[in-house]
Amino acid sequence: MEYLLYIPLGIFAGLMAGLFGIGGGLIIVPALVAIFSYLGFDSAITMHLAIGTSLATIIFTSLSSVWAHHKKGAVLWAVFSKLALGIVVGAVTAGFIADAIPSKGLQWFFAIFELYVAIQMTLGFKPDASRELPGNTAMLGAGAIIGTISSFVGIGGGTLTVPFLMWCNTSIHKAIATSAACGLPIAVAGTVGFIISGWGEATLPDYSLGYIHLPSLLGIVSTSVLFAPLGAKLAHRLPVALLKRVFAGFLFLLAIYMFYK
Repeated sequence: MEYLLYIPLGIFAGLMAGLFGIGGGLIIVPALVAIFSYLGFDSAITMHLAIGTSLATIIFTSLSSVWAHHKKGAVLWAVFSKLALGIVVGAVTAGFIADAIPSKGLQWFFAIFELYVAIQMTLGFKPDASRELPGNTAMLGAGAIIGTISSFVGIGGGTLTVPFLMWCNTSIHKAIATSAACGLPIAVAGTVGFIISGWGEATLPDYSLGYIHLPSLLGIVSTSVLFAPLGAKLAHRLPVALLKRVFAGFLFLLAIYMFYK
């Protein structure tokens, strides 16, 4: 019965990720917090478990996305290589830092970030392309910031990577494709960080690998990878501008829930 709670979550997260091009973590994390609380998991590690599991789901969903963008020749692999090292360092480090932060602190950080994304979607904010890509050191630093924040909130980093690349005069299509590629090292490194930092935690539920809850991971992935392509197809048939505003309102509600949970 527990497994059945995760299947519809994977369907919804996959559809929204494909429809709006955002990481499913914005939906998965608060939903898992609610489910884990309902199941009676220890509240002290609920947020850590939700974030770690969300990152693990992104590994699977991002693989198909990256391959699709690569076949279209849209991924800027040279840019990816400059960001990747910083992303990995930031994402792994975030797992250890998160382990030292109380669950409530992580919830508030997530809620603030979700409010930021909701406002961004509501206003349709797009940064002016005002400069070129910075040097290797600055790209390393940008990758570290993107990796750290993304790992903290359990997302693939698109809401940070895409605006950064567009600000650096990268076209929207190539920014999205390269951001999708960056999501994979964020997810892998973040997952490793949350596995190691949660290893040996006495209050973890059964079938957990560090802060990765395997039953919810399998349940979500089994449907999200199937419904993300459907969401991408619907994006070409539905009034996405209107749907984005509706979805932004949904994110506002999730952020409020995370503030007061």
